[in-house]
Amino acid sequence: MKRRVLKVHPGDNVIVALTDLKAGEEITFEGKVFTLRSDIDAKHKFAERRFEAGDEIIMYGVLVGKAQAVIEEGEWINVFNVKHASADFTVGERKTDWQKPDTSRFEGRTFMGYHRANGSVGTGNYWIVLPMVFCENRNLEVMKNALTDQLGYARHDKYHRQTEQLIDLYRAGKTVEEILNADVAPSGNTDAAQRIFPHVDGVKFLVHDMGCGGTRQDAQALCGLLAGYVTHPNVAGATVLSLGCQNAQYAMLQEEIEKRGGAHKPVLFFEQQEMGTEEALVSAAIKETFAGLIEANKITRQPAPLSKLVIGLECGGSDGFSGISANPAIGYTSDLVVALGGSVILAEFPELCGVEQEMSNRCVTEELAKKFNHLMTVYNRRAEEVGSGFYMNPSPGNIKDGLITDAIKSAGAAKKAGTSPVTDVLDYPEKVTRPGLTLLCTPGNDVESTTAEVGSGANIVLFTTGLGTPTGNPIVPVIKLATNTKLFRKMPDIIDINTGTIIEGEETIEEAGERILDHVIRVASGETEAFSVKNTQEDFIPWKRGVSL
Repeated sequence: MKRRVLKVHPGDNVIVALTDLKAGEEITFEGKVFTLRSDIDAKHKFAERRFEAGDEIIMYGVLVGKAQAVIEEGEWINVFNVKHASADFTVGERKTDWQKPDTSRFEGRTFMGYHRANGSVGTGNYWIVLPMVFCENRNLEVMKNALTDQLGYARHDKYHRQTEQLIDLYRAGKTVEEILNADVAPSGNTDAAQRIFPHVDGVKFLVHDMGCGGTRQDAQALCGLLAGYVTHPNVAGATVLSLGCQNAQYAMLQEEIEKRGGAHKPVLFFEQQEMGTEEALVSAAIKETFAGLIEANKITRQPAPLSKLVIGLECGGSDGFSGISANPAIGYTSDLVVALGGSVILAEFPELCGVEQEMSNRCVTEELAKKFNHLMTVYNRRAEEVGSGFYMNPSPGNIKDGLITDAIKSAGAAKKAGTSPVTDVLDYPEKVTRPGLTLLCTPGNDVESTTAEVGSGANIVLFTTGLGTPTGNPIVPVIKLATNTKLFRKMPDIIDINTGTIIEGEETIEEAGERILDHVIRVASGETEAFSVKNTQEDFIPWKRGVSL
């Protein structure tokens, strides 16, 4: 018989429903019978005992809330009877011992990647075109229109054909009612003509709305992020367009590139106020980019050890199963990668609220623990100064599906990091330079955080979701993992992996974690295409260093 309820941690005082439960049902768990006082939807929780107002609610073994009123045993835990609460944190003790997972299945395994001059290895081979300022976005669009189709990178999506059929019906004199009732549906995506450069995965255009009008710190952070993309192992070369008078100067970008060890690849620079006309700028940029693509096409995939993987850990559209299935599954994958000498990145600092002490204790040095604590404290204080706070992070979708406080959401989100020690703590948009687990300060916003992880060096992103979200990235595969089988079946066009098997008892967390790493190796090698890549989901949003939860 499949499990119907679960206590996540032995010290918890709430119980999770794994399936819909009805009021009046008697649930036997750990030798005790609970009579449910209300309907409990799957992913939600009920009280293991009676709570008085002010009593602590414990889940994942940590404080996640306090009762706002009396809650009877078997009663539904919700936003009306529980409020967010989290424990204080200090530098604490170093707790860096960990049980390394068995990596025998993966010892000696390789992936087929693109080796760069600085020793890093890419999982893709892209050319990027980026603006120093939003004023150049139109010129990027002109270049995109000129290059994408002609070079064979455009994917003619299925809705073009649907629109063509609707136009045909309109021209044939059909009424609105006839058009709405017509059997006109999208047909499959079709690739454009064969690529001119088969070893170049694409030319990507990183449009953004920054570079001027903000603070000098905004400009510096933007240049740091862009430098992360220029120096990224998935990038063979870059074309940079500048207006000329903006805050984000090319010299600032060059400075940030040097901080990251230099480019070691072609970086082509064009300034509109220097060159004059749009035609002069765009024509020269297209010509030199084309020449760069000829050279980039000479690079081919070669075997690389798994220690060259840098995996970004992300979640979005989370639900009450996220911290039970998908997050701990990729946490085990994380531990495997770290044990094999690779790197993993845990970001989204607003979603570490309540587990600060654990993450601080796992830092390998007191200096790193202090840096992490400082970043968390300052970030939350700035949010509170504008009338918010980390406690306001959960979205309506999170709450509807059981994540009723930020501490509950955070405790589950932290499971993505597995159990390995924290070897580095970075502020946005610093670059990962050490193997092991790195904590990177970013918002909880999915796209801002994914953009940042890639800018810090992630060459694969594992993205868990319980509600379904299509987030992708221009240069790195974003692999989607469903927390539940219902979602996996509902959104098969964007979800790559199902971890609902853990909820259903068909697979252990460890088995799922190994299966995920097998999939990562295939994607990293170009053997399997992530749906985010197949769907050309190319989200890119720099973090304007303000309050974003």
